[in-house]
Amino acid sequence: MLNDINTAKIQYFAIAGSIFLLLFIIELIRRKKIKEQYSLLWLFFSALFITLSFWRDGIERISALMGIAYAPAAFLLILVMAIFLILIEFSVIISKLSDNNKVLVQEIGLLKEKIKKIEEKNE
Repeated sequence: MLNDINTAKIQYFAIAGSIFLLLFIIELIRRKKIKEQYSLLWLFFSALFITLSFWRDGIERISALMGIAYAPAAFLLILVMAIFLILIEFSVIISKLSDNNKVLVQEIGLLKEKIKKIEEKNE
């Protein structure tokens, strides 16, 4: 009986935390602090965590499919994989932005040189 009460408390906490995460991501999108395209993985994983929070036996079944004896370890693995995928996505985005900045700096340098040549001709 006491174990069921503790399990229910943990489940309520997980549901509240997952819903809070989803609402927080939606609020960041609404305030334009994060773009929609960059928030898709956050939204997906928060929805997954809400699903796992409501579905009590879900993490047990997933851990059995993964061959993990201790279900919370499977949840931790899913959490780490989620963070890992988000970090990879942001690394790709940062790499693209870095390349774009390099091109922009080169173009600005060329434009400054052209302006300098035009100003020298006009003097």
